[in-house]
Amino acid sequence: MPRTTRRWRAALSRLACLGLGAVLVVSYAPFAQAWLPFLVIPALLWLLKDKKPSNAWRLGYFFGLGWFAAGLSWIYVSIDTFGGLHPIASVGILLLLFAYLSLFPALALFAWRWLNVRFGAIGYWSLPLTWLAAEALRGWLLTGFPWLDLGYTQTDTWLASYASWFGGTGLSVILMTIALLTVRTIEQRHWRAPTVIAGLLLLPFVLSQLTAISRTGEHVKIALVQGNISQSIKWDPDQHWPNLNLYLDLTRTLYNDHDVVIWPESAVTMPEPYTDDILAIMHDEMAKTETGLITGIIDIGGDNYYNSVIALGQDGSLGVEEAYHHGHSNRFQKHQLLPIGEFVPFGDLLRPLAPLFNLPMSSFSRGAYVQAPLRAKGWDFSTAICYEIAFPQQVWANFTPGTDFLLTVSNDTWFGRSHGPAQHMQIARMRAIELGRPLIRATNSGITAMTDERGQWLARAEQFQAATLSAQVPIVQGLTPFALWGGYGAWLLAILILIGGALPIVIRR
Repeated sequence: MPRTTRRWRAALSRLACLGLGAVLVVSYAPFAQAWLPFLVIPALLWLLKDKKPSNAWRLGYFFGLGWFAAGLSWIYVSIDTFGGLHPIASVGILLLLFAYLSLFPALALFAWRWLNVRFGAIGYWSLPLTWLAAEALRGWLLTGFPWLDLGYTQTDTWLASYASWFGGTGLSVILMTIALLTVRTIEQRHWRAPTVIAGLLLLPFVLSQLTAISRTGEHVKIALVQGNISQSIKWDPDQHWPNLNLYLDLTRTLYNDHDVVIWPESAVTMPEPYTDDILAIMHDEMAKTETGLITGIIDIGGDNYYNSVIALGQDGSLGVEEAYHHGHSNRFQKHQLLPIGEFVPFGDLLRPLAPLFNLPMSSFSRGAYVQAPLRAKGWDFSTAICYEIAFPQQVWANFTPGTDFLLTVSNDTWFGRSHGPAQHMQIARMRAIELGRPLIRATNSGITAMTDERGQWLARAEQFQAATLSAQVPIVQGLTPFALWGGYGAWLLAILILIGGALPIVIRR
């Protein structure tokens, strides 16, 4: 084949992979075209199936560039609005992020093709395992960035029942397996692969009946308050009291009529030591009305700042109310901090360069990895603040058999009307499916919502308006398999798929 022809074919293959990655983003919220992975991933594997490992790396890298550039383009909104950089510099920073994240799908596909070349047909079935390993690395390296896991594309389909057994990452394993079987069907035109695909598509109907969770018949009336305070004024010192008064005004109509009222991340913008008096008054007032109040707040301890959530009012702890004081036990401190937004690596070097590296509240300290649930009117809330809801293993580590609700508070105002907040909400809903508990999500400007234990909507507020949201949230008992073994189930599933695919080959030999 002439060299020019080979170059053109290589260029077209890379462009095709770039396009497939970009198209895949339409399968996530808010577009929710969940059928797309069943076309996109097999098409990607078809392009790679006869390639050398080095070529698989290149094509996987271009796939990643399309995937992350389209899927995370919403980050530009915050950099452009609050970063203080020239648009060219903002785009350059984003390209560096996309270039880094693209290494992981490239690594997964390189390892798959290498194993396929080295071990033949046995290595063909290693893709779910290599993909899972690369995604685990992406979620850990440099504090991790586990956004856009493939499993999230199926949050609204019947396949989501796999998540209560193997987690959202286990759903990624299933999608990769179906893609391998699809390619094998096209290649061999044999009945076995379609039969297995049908089995994998039907199995969730059985698994959903075997999950040992059920509603008790009790309900808790919960209200969420969405202040919709503009990010441009939120941290202005002159706005501290107007911000607090807005939330108090929205909340007064909810006293006596709700069990728990929840405010979003950093709803109280004045740091906790400077608001002790008003917080003590709020605590006493809520306790008198037999209402629990949970709010995001900034806490200062010594030289350390913590992005925190505290519970006030009636906590129902052993029938004894704990009086509020700074440092009281009914609190949660964020562990998984957002790079640049909440801590700045090499801060002494980067902070002088641009406002992007000196955003308000970008010098937080980490809370403990595992913390006790928040208590409000006798109910336990396993808590995650904003970004850390995307870390399933951490959410699982903080879940207890006594957890009544999953709580996450956030402030997605940074990202405007982009598709970022919808992706964030989709991620949070997957945690509800995994752990079999209702999800409560309070945000500054949306998406503020409550879902049941299967991630189905109970109530949802309109974005970008001050509002309150109320729902009767069911109490659920029992544990999902994922709640028992966490992310380890996905690894077991990937290993079983490798063994199941390789065993007939070994036997025939």
